[in-house]
Amino acid sequence: MSAPAPTVATQDAPALTGPQRAAALLILLGEDHGAGIWSQFNEAEIRTVCCAMAELGAIPGNAVERVMADFAAELGATGALTGSADRAEELLAKIFPPERVAAVMADVRGASGRQVWRRMAHVAPEAIASFLKEEYAQTVAVVLSRLGSDQGGRVLALLPDRLAGDVVQRMLVMGEVRSEALDRIEETLYRHFFAGGLRKPEADRYEIMADRFNAFDRPTEARFLAALETNDRDAAQRIREKMFTFEDLLKLDPAGCQTLLRTVDKDTLGRALKGASDAARAFFSANMSTRAAKNLQDEMESMGPIRMKDVDDAQSKMVSAAKALAEAGEIRIVKNRADDEVVL
Repeated sequence: MSAPAPTVATQDAPALTGPQRAAALLILLGEDHGAGIWSQFNEAEIRTVCCAMAELGAIPGNAVERVMADFAAELGATGALTGSADRAEELLAKIFPPERVAAVMADVRGASGRQVWRRMAHVAPEAIASFLKEEYAQTVAVVLSRLGSDQGGRVLALLPDRLAGDVVQRMLVMGEVRSEALDRIEETLYRHFFAGGLRKPEADRYEIMADRFNAFDRPTEARFLAALETNDRDAAQRIREKMFTFEDLLKLDPAGCQTLLRTVDKDTLGRALKGASDAARAFFSANMSTRAAKNLQDEMESMGPIRMKDVDDAQSKMVSAAKALAEAGEIRIVKNRADDEVVL
């Protein structure tokens, strides 16, 4: 079942919203007495009430009595009620056709699950890795497949090598995650961090993993690719093909390159090109004015020796900036494969 919402702390009726009050009442009425009410709702209202029901959690009996005074006697016998996505689906299944129930509950369960994943986006990678290193590889794979690319990559890099390698393999072959299993994972994450599925197309799995690898620094990237190549050379190659690297920036058209240059600050550009190939320096210089190119050259010379890590960080910032511009539709980028031109 879906991760439960926090128990309503206050016992005053105003602590519940309108949809939550409606959800509590409909749970109490059940399918027999509530069918007439459900039938009067339009699609949007059904979704609103079901989302409230899925997130309702446990409500103290006296708070329920305050909200639904007309039912105080019956509620006094039960003491409390609990709302959940399963309860919402159970009620709907006895009132509406299966296809309508499935459509509504897909949105409801999705909304409930997204609550957990949205909050997970703000959890430190170190904390997530510390928690996941004691979990089964399949569970870790499910969690990482739903974290953002940068956050998921950083978590993966922090896992023990043996576990991380197993997780990568499982993410590449991951099929449909049963809703019951996903619900348990979401509930576990909720309890651990905050209480205190559909099948991906095969190409998408390698795309997701490539995004995770893009978040690594170069030594970590090389380590994971080498380990993966030992077990599955084809998978390693397919990930390489889908990764977007600093060298891919050289495939930008002049307009795209100039847009990127206007976005990146001079210090980042200088550090990125300080350790870049001659071809990369020539490419970016060709898309700048003569004066700007000369100033950039002077700035790089004045830097003196810099650490390779600083170069990697600067190049990563340029790659991230390019991807953000592409996602906004401002530039067009081409990935590693020459025949795989895409707009991100």
